[in-house]
Amino acid sequence: MARVFVYGTLKKGQPNYKHMINTAKGLAKFQGRGRTVEKYPLVIAGKYNIPYMLNIPGTGHHVAGEIYSVDEQMLQFLDEFEGCPDMYQRTLMRIQVVEWEGKGGTGEARAAADGVLECFVYSTATYPPEWVGLPYYDSYDSSGKHGLSYVLRESR
Repeated sequence: MARVFVYGTLKKGQPNYKHMINTAKGLAKFQGRGRTVEKYPLVIAGKYNIPYMLNIPGTGHHVAGEIYSVDEQMLQFLDEFEGCPDMYQRTLMRIQVVEWEGKGGTGEARAAADGVLECFVYSTATYPPEWVGLPYYDSYDSSGKHGLSYVLRESR
């Protein structure tokens, strides 16, 4: 099992969450909520209003999201879904646990130094330079105040 941190459309209540609970694509078990230890720019970009975490450590905000434990089949699905390695790159990032629901309560999270876990995150280092000038968010919601609703793949 691998740990994955999701911050965009794959979170609970967001447009692509259905994939996280589709066992035909593999297993994903919700473990808790967290935020990036380092700051990153989270932008909403492109004609489909897709959330992207730009791989520029130290810029932006501590990005909030959810931590999942996933099996190899789900990890392969997520790589394909996220267009890895062209659109997004799967990298290890340090995630501060904010709330833990995983087995053993907070024990597993506490076992990590200061509640920090290493998780795979889909961020991007391949983006148009003008994206750096877009507004940065600390949390993503497709129907947020920004007014940039995500366009589902089926609707493109």
